[in-house]
Amino acid sequence: MSVMRVKKQLSVVLAVLLASLPVSVRAQGGEDFTSFLARFTTSASFQYSRVKFPLKTPITLLDDDGETERTFPFTKEKWPLVDSGTMQEDRIEQEEGGIYVSRFTVNEPARKVFEAGFEESEGDLRLEFNLLPDGKWYVVDCYTAWYSSDLPIDELKQTIRYVQEENAAFKAENP
Repeated sequence: MSVMRVKKQLSVVLAVLLASLPVSVRAQGGEDFTSFLARFTTSASFQYSRVKFPLKTPITLLDDDGETERTFPFTKEKWPLVDSGTMQEDRIEQEEGGIYVSRFTVNEPARKVFEAGFEESEGDLRLEFNLLPDGKWYVVDCYTAWYSSDLPIDELKQTIRYVQEENAAFKAENP
């Protein structure tokens, strides 16, 4: 094997190792997710500080014509505060039928995805948490049934007001 070929292979191996280094460093040196989540679900101010607004995925609703999609950035004013009960992993059989499941569907060292909803149907909630290079956890994306595609576009402002009212109650108990 030529010296040139060995150098090339070593540089490829080194590049791969260096590319993977930030993830492993973050996973080892970052904040504990369980402690983060406990604080996230019990403090409105902390929660707002740990959501990267606007979120990756905008809110998409059908226009009045029923065909045209309109998107709205998922901003702080639209964020429904999440309590600890919402983030509980559970499997609940409903009396009227159906099973409601809430669980982490991705549980990696630097990425967690929590999903909740009835089996065999569109979910009610999907939260994506990432451990960022600063060593802190943040919500980077969200889907919530508050803003499902079934929401008539003319009810968006009213829904935002209702979310803000719910948030005010949360803030009163969990500043």
